[in-house]
Amino acid sequence: MRSSRGARKLAQAAYRSRQCCCARRMEVSDWTQELRRTCQKRVMKEHEDFLSTRDYSRICALVYAEAGIHLGTGKKTMLEARVKRRLKALQIESYKEYCDFVFDNQEGRKELPHLIDVVTTNKTDFFREPGHFDFLASRALPELMSRNRLGRPLTVWSAGCSSGEEPYTLAIVLSEYGENHPGFRFRILATDICSTVLNKADRGVYTKEVVSPIPAPLKRKYLLRSRDPGSNLVRVTPELRRTVEFRQLNFMDDDYRVTEPVDAIFCRNVIIYFDRPTQERILRKLARCLAPSGYLFVGHSETLHDMDLPVLPVAPALYRRIED
Repeated sequence: MRSSRGARKLAQAAYRSRQCCCARRMEVSDWTQELRRTCQKRVMKEHEDFLSTRDYSRICALVYAEAGIHLGTGKKTMLEARVKRRLKALQIESYKEYCDFVFDNQEGRKELPHLIDVVTTNKTDFFREPGHFDFLASRALPELMSRNRLGRPLTVWSAGCSSGEEPYTLAIVLSEYGENHPGFRFRILATDICSTVLNKADRGVYTKEVVSPIPAPLKRKYLLRSRDPGSNLVRVTPELRRTVEFRQLNFMDDDYRVTEPVDAIFCRNVIIYFDRPTQERILRKLARCLAPSGYLFVGHSETLHDMDLPVLPVAPALYRRIED
């Protein structure tokens, strides 16, 4: 009897052990499957966090067709970072979903200006490449005014004006010139493709760090400090802001809608973002807007060498329209 009861206990213990092992194996299996699913989701998420080669090529082609900007093959990481701002704004989870929205949805056309905004580079400064402004004040303006027999205002165009630092620098230089030359009048046209930076430029509000290149006497004269002593912001005076007309313009447009002859065009550090054929097409349209003997200022890293344009070199990064 005792032997029989002992055998049953051993059998029951062995059964419970097997059941426990089976349960543990099921728990381990369930945990393994859950881990596998989590890893798969993570891999999928990581995949969504990267712009596919196909979608990168599609965006590059679209930006080139609409804005003429050539991104090339080495800008994928930069483009991912900038397009991610639009994903957050639209609450879209993946680059693929965003591209499907832009390319396969009628509403996607409304997104195009925002895409162009985040793609374009908007680096600029007050009094950037100051030699150009010295030449404008000391040589170009006296010469242009001596030739201006119609009594019309002098017109200067900041083409690719970004957030306004260049046109406001021009406004300061021309205002200073006008104080010593009674009767001198001027107007400044400032254009850019990016609506966001144009809105910022029109407000004329900057941090103290941004306006640091402006000489102190000119800061006191043309900038307003905030009433808040702790504020780090200044604003361009209303009088100076009124001298600048901001307008949106795409360099790929056939008609730049500039009806009055322009005496000087500042198109600096802009054409470097276009391929060579597009550069020449843009510069030819700009040159047509210049008055005879008008000046074209470009960036020091830009060259018009071997381009068929109606301009002649005057100084580094400075050209002049050939008289008809």
